[in-house]
Amino acid sequence: MILSAAHASASREPDPSRPKQGEGDGLVAAAMVTATTAENSPLLHLVGRAGRPAQAAWDHLAAGPAPEAIFEPSLVDDLPEPARRWLTHAIAPGTPLSQRVLLEMHGHIRIGRWLPFRAVQLHCPPIGYVWAARATFGPIPIIGYDRFVDDDAEMHWGLFGRLPVVNASGPDLDRAAAGRAAIDALFVPTACLGSDVTWHEGSTPDSAVAEWRIGGHVLRPEVTVAPDGSVRSVTMPRWAQPKGEEWDDYPFGGVVGDEVAFGGMRIPTTMKVGYFFGTDRWAKGEFFRATITSATYT
Repeated sequence: MILSAAHASASREPDPSRPKQGEGDGLVAAAMVTATTAENSPLLHLVGRAGRPAQAAWDHLAAGPAPEAIFEPSLVDDLPEPARRWLTHAIAPGTPLSQRVLLEMHGHIRIGRWLPFRAVQLHCPPIGYVWAARATFGPIPIIGYDRFVDDDAEMHWGLFGRLPVVNASGPDLDRAAAGRAAIDALFVPTACLGSDVTWHEGSTPDSAVAEWRIGGHVLRPEVTVAPDGSVRSVTMPRWAQPKGEEWDDYPFGGVVGDEVAFGGMRIPTTMKVGYFFGTDRWAKGEFFRATITSATYT
């Protein structure tokens, strides 16, 4: 969920105040189960014509089949104990095994300075995601999207949605975006039971590693789970180019909390995310703070 994630920079801290839960503008009321039109697209509703190049990817992700199977606790019997603890806490028995979620969120992103934003994200791990946002730099809107579908990534951002700020693609971005697809799977707990993910013991008694194969990449996000089954944090090495650094694997992740139930699933709705998580560089590496206000699963 990161605007220009590979190039996010560190700067001064923002006012700690942030929008409250439930202050979203209701974008997820729009239809998403099948291919969308300009009239009902959450993507275009938020970012307008700046999102049109990503609409085909959005429709591709949204048009998959509806889930037929439902969650039964026995499905997690063979997983490491922290993974069982999380998934049986997060997914109510009888919940359809959804593979997609439409998220609505708001928060602050650090691009030289902390900027407020509103965003929607359609996420379908391991196939990909579209994250579209409208941030503001004083009176100036910065509008665009991050897209990753079938191992192909693109970033397109502009002032007023028209004057280019970031236009990026290529193998390094494909690899970085695959990492995000894996780590954001946290918000689709039922997808974490699919054949594209293999669970392993984590580095602590309260963590487990979800090994995803996404395109030609193997990603290993590690989830730390509280005694009650809620997620505390997620971290993994992620291919990226933080400001002032070369492309390489860097510690990436963050803390999450404030669970809310949506459609039979409990997910964390607040997060602080960035590079160098768990190191003494975290204060400067953090660049994304968000609150999820709505989640619709299909």
